[in-house]
Amino acid sequence: MAELHDLSALDLWRALQKGETSPTDVTEHVIERAERHNAQLGAFVTVTPDAARQRAARVQSSVPHTSRLWGLPLADKDLVNRAGVPTGFGSRLFQGVEPAASDELVEVLDAAGAVSIGKTATPEFGLAGYTEPLATGPVRNPWDLTRGVGGSSGGAAAAVAARILPFAPGSDGGGSIRIPAAACGLVGIKPSRGLVPSASGITSLGGLSVGGALARTVTDAALLLDGMIGRVNGRIEHHYTLRAPDDNDGDLLGAAVRGEGRYQLGVMTNTPFDGELDIVVDAAAAAAVDEATTRFADMGHGIEEFELDHDSRYAQRFLALWHASAASLPIEGSRLEQLEPLTRHLVERGRLMSARDLTAVLGALSEFERSVIAQFSRFDAVLTPTLALTPRPLGWFDAEDPERNFRQQCEYEPYTSFVNVAGLPAITLPLVQTETGLPMGVQLIGRPGGEATLFALGTQLERRVRWQDRRPGDFSR
Repeated sequence: MAELHDLSALDLWRALQKGETSPTDVTEHVIERAERHNAQLGAFVTVTPDAARQRAARVQSSVPHTSRLWGLPLADKDLVNRAGVPTGFGSRLFQGVEPAASDELVEVLDAAGAVSIGKTATPEFGLAGYTEPLATGPVRNPWDLTRGVGGSSGGAAAAVAARILPFAPGSDGGGSIRIPAAACGLVGIKPSRGLVPSASGITSLGGLSVGGALARTVTDAALLLDGMIGRVNGRIEHHYTLRAPDDNDGDLLGAAVRGEGRYQLGVMTNTPFDGELDIVVDAAAAAAVDEATTRFADMGHGIEEFELDHDSRYAQRFLALWHASAASLPIEGSRLEQLEPLTRHLVERGRLMSARDLTAVLGALSEFERSVIAQFSRFDAVLTPTLALTPRPLGWFDAEDPERNFRQQCEYEPYTSFVNVAGLPAITLPLVQTETGLPMGVQLIGRPGGEATLFALGTQLERRVRWQDRRPGDFSR
């Protein structure tokens, strides 16, 4: 059998089922790799070896072997509460604070048989598309240690790309799964709003932030996403009347494994930020889309280029919503001065917004959502670059000028946030590498509830490209 860290999550699960390895052995292997590589990467803010060993032993003895994630290692993003493990939120204000109770998502993953080994790094409160928090230090990209990993699920992406974890859960409010997945050469799935009951997006302002998965293969992303859904007797037990359409037939993993079907694909040639910001698409990003278009056409899929029709006011509305989202952070008075400049700016601007202005923004973005869905309706999926630029050097984002910082983020990642506003599913696929070895991905955006189609298309591309065989040299052993 191959080294445990070289196995896909699905192959590792099969090895566990056959008794070729055990949850305790897998956990020891992962802990050793985390402790060996984390000083160089900064992927984990906390590693919990004792708790992980105890959990692995309990899974091995007491959790049904047929559980969807039985014995598989992962780590919680440092925005998610796990009882007894500090949740720092990437902020200097919350370091060492241990929650008394776990969040629902943690309970769902535990019920599926997973073993958490700690917490992965995130920017302060997950509010940035790069992961260089002052509280815990920057996360370095396994493909080039001078580069960043994107954000906000940046620690998760680094841990998976370095083959410490086979996959990892993340959250995505404006691209926070897809951005770091693309920067680190991974598959990243942001599901439809409402699909994952414990991280549905429905309770977040504007319905932006949902839970999803980062992995090295499409099937692994589907496997983890299915585990995050927490099906009961094969059905999704939704907690809200609003929910994602059930076009997936309860078989996301099956769709990924089969990789079947012929589809009509749209290729979007602009961004919703055009007209407000100077969006420049790097040649490597354009080349990735060209490569994907050629390969999909060769497979028999229909291809049609189109421009997204919009009123050139998306940027100001999304920024206003991001301000408002930060306004509710539980930080008052002199504690505001301990926030990073970007976070403090977002909080203070958000608290100046009137209820009338916020209502207007939410109404305009709701109309934008309906317009996007209508324009995309003639396609089974829409293709874009994931990022407009190659992974950014550490320190590239302006840490002192919040308004310039936010513009830089939008220029780096102009294809991701509008998908959150529209509530649509999207997957990033690590299609190519630049001449210097940096990953460049493409994004497929699906219909509401269309995750199965995205997984099928992703698997078809993966079979031809074999990106899962790529290894960052320093972490291949």
